Amino acid sequence: MFRLFHATLKTCMLLPHQPKPLTYCSLLSQTSLQFHAISTHHFDPFLSTLLLHLKSSSSVSICRIIHAHVIKSRDYGDGFIGDQLVSCYLKMGATQDAYFLFDEMPKKDFVSWNSLVSGLSKIGQLGECLSVFCKMKSDSELKLNEFTLLSVISACVTENACGEGYYVHCCAMKLGLVFKVKVVNALVNMYGKFGFVESAFSLFSGMPESEKSIVSWNSIVAVCAQNGMPNEAFNCFDMMRVNGFFPDDATMVSLLQACENFPLGRMVEALHGVIFTCGLDENITIVTTLLNLYSKLGRLNNSRKVFEEISKPDKVAWTAMLAGYAMHGRGKEAIEFFERIVREEGMEPDHVTFTHLLSACSHSGLVKEGKYFFRVMSDVYNVQPRLDHYSCMVDLLGRSGLLNDAHQLIKNMPFEPNSGVWGALLGACRVHRNIDLGKESAENLIALDPSDPRNYIMLSNMYSAAGLWNDASKVRTLMKNKVLTRNPGCSFIEHGNKIHWFVVNDYTHPDSHRIHKKLEEVMKKIQDVGFVHETESILHDVDEEVKIDMITKHSEKIALAYGLLVTNADMPLVIIKNLRICRDCHNTVKFVSMVEKRTIIIRDTKRFHQFSDGFCSCGDYW
Repeated sequence: MFRLFHATLKTCMLLPHQPKPLTYCSLLSQTSLQFHAISTHHFDPFLSTLLLHLKSSSSVSICRIIHAHVIKSRDYGDGFIGDQLVSCYLKMGATQDAYFLFDEMPKKDFVSWNSLVSGLSKIGQLGECLSVFCKMKSDSELKLNEFTLLSVISACVTENACGEGYYVHCCAMKLGLVFKVKVVNALVNMYGKFGFVESAFSLFSGMPESEKSIVSWNSIVAVCAQNGMPNEAFNCFDMMRVNGFFPDDATMVSLLQACENFPLGRMVEALHGVIFTCGLDENITIVTTLLNLYSKLGRLNNSRKVFEEISKPDKVAWTAMLAGYAMHGRGKEAIEFFERIVREEGMEPDHVTFTHLLSACSHSGLVKEGKYFFRVMSDVYNVQPRLDHYSCMVDLLGRSGLLNDAHQLIKNMPFEPNSGVWGALLGACRVHRNIDLGKESAENLIALDPSDPRNYIMLSNMYSAAGLWNDASKVRTLMKNKVLTRNPGCSFIEHGNKIHWFVVNDYTHPDSHRIHKKLEEVMKKIQDVGFVHETESILHDVDEEVKIDMITKHSEKIALAYGLLVTNADMPLVIIKNLRICRDCHNTVKFVSMVEKRTIIIRDTKRFHQFSDGFCSCGDYW
């Protein structure tokens, strides 16, 4: 390992006492360097140059050459030199070199030990980091401080090591460092990442109000956002402002993240106002996240406005806008947008760009266009297709009924198909009732992930739809024996700054009586104008009347009735569903949009559906 090191050292020892600069990779080019003292000691310019180059070194070989010149130029009396070399070796991943040098340093002070702990933390060596930390703790001459703990806590977070993190917390308490603001902030962040929200809040609440910094408040807001607690995140934000703190970039990113899983329209609008008021609308990361959030809310027009207000959009912003078009099934608009930004803005598309573009084609049934872009992405733009791109193409061909073409594409793929590819084919087989190909797809999916209940359910549903009740029962029994369950279907709608949840046949809401009465009225209205139930999605061997009763009580229908009761007619009614919307509910909402003269937006796991005047933006293709 040290052959190059010793060879270089031997060469250096043949040089005069004041060695001349090397020319290796322009390592010692002095034309652009500003010499200055790096520590309290005075270095000669040559040595200062060597140390400055350590920070930009990109090779272990270069680091060893610098190490050799340091040895020739002076001893290790100045601990800072050895500390910098140890950090450089660790940054390069040369752990053994770092340990060898650290052990040979005659004068290791507290900074030297901290440099070793910090370097090990940054490269994710938790075990080694804790080992050095314990050695420091047992050395009576070394007094641990907050910087040591911060490095170890960071390593615990990176490796998601809950037990080790709790141990470090205990050490902080014994050492009397748990009251240091930076340590508490780090522990709050750590417990938040581990999902221990109560512990994070307990630490935060225990801090004196006078010592809480903007970092402290941002940490607790982030904890709420990461753990799916949007209301608590906004409550903390309000308290932060009451205590006189001005939100910064980190605050906004956390609050926007809090809205991603539970899109709350009024909260997002309020955040938009805060972003503008605080002058953060020039931050490309924040406005891109806002743009994406409006898309997830079903407000594509708002996304467009946000995008148009970005003075200098980057590739991430362009891709986010393209993803918005894809999510809403606006295939032609996505293609026009893609061609404009490539032609006029000079954007070089990457694999993410093409994933969204092909997805847009798939959601719009644009087979010809999808095939064209799949071909030119490698021929013209030199972007080699990945699994995501093949998954989009299989989905596109399968949705259009070209199941054999989709199957052939999978067989000709240059790599093994993943669950996304087989899942796309299975979904198409279910829609087009190709039992044989669907069974093959399901078997491959189950082989890839035997613990995913969705694969069994999809296969069982295919058998049920084809009337193969015995086969469906066998799959359900297999699933039961494996103790596999799926999350129940649910729909939610925002009203009065709250999220209102509904499940199938739900009577738990305080207004349940009014809701179900409204649902009965609406169903009668649409039946009077020609609506007929599609009971194919009820995959149980029961009478037709029972099927109709079951399908009428789906969660999205109940959420729809509630929305009609409480929202203004001039506002879009937005419903979020955690599963794919069934065909009967899809047709129901089309008719309701016509008779109630309402714009209704439903977001399921596949896409957005915008219903208006009896039509859906998906063109009945999803």
